[in-house]
Amino acid sequence: MKKTKQILEYSAIFEPAKEGGYNVLFPSFPGCITFGRNFEEAKLKAKEILELWLEELAHQGKKVPVYKHRPIIDDVCVNLPRNAKIVCAQ
Repeated sequence: MKKTKQILEYSAIFEPAKEGGYNVLFPSFPGCITFGRNFEEAKLKAKEILELWLEELAHQGKKVPVYKHRPIIDDVCVNLPRNAKIVCAQ
């Protein structure tokens, strides 16, 4: 009997890197990170590294986490106090 492939989705965080490009990390897999020189390359490398990560988990006989709900990431607008000092976060 032929085994069918399963397709899963995982949340990835794409953070602009100081030197340009994007760092990519996966909240479900601490330590699984990659980098791309632009967003398109970062997405491609994210897929590659995550597939390798899952392959290694399977090779070690470990369980692959699956979540029923995905985190929601959104911006929250706030009123800044008048005396607040603003620093550009990197």
